[in-house]
Amino acid sequence: MTIPTVDALSPASEANLLRETEHARLCALINADMVRAQQLHAPDFQLITPIGATLSKEEYLGAIASGQIKYLTWEPADIAVRLYDGVAVLRYRAQLEVVFGGHKVALNDYWHTDTYERHDGRWMVVWSQATAINQPESR
Repeated sequence: MTIPTVDALSPASEANLLRETEHARLCALINADMVRAQQLHAPDFQLITPIGATLSKEEYLGAIASGQIKYLTWEPADIAVRLYDGVAVLRYRAQLEVVFGGHKVALNDYWHTDTYERHDGRWMVVWSQATAINQPESR
């Protein structure tokens, strides 16, 4: 899937492009498509995991490439988008199931907040944070 550049899109079109980009990123992570994942993560990307660990792009994508992190399910609900000048913030709830270090983490709900920036005319994620939801609530 080719992600178009963001030259002169309306705010609504840009928001939809960001949603498509986030879906493409999740597919790349689930499928361990490291070429695509590299393209969608900024060089200075940083992840804050649900347990509070900080991972750089190299650490995160390296863990996925090696199989230390293996996403089994990542199903986002509606993705809210806030657009600013060259920056976008995405927030959504998702069901996630993952194998981490050989240990399966059961299917659970998480909040995700991702910050995107434009780099060379395309959106790339720079910060990502996931928060586990301990009590189920309606979507």
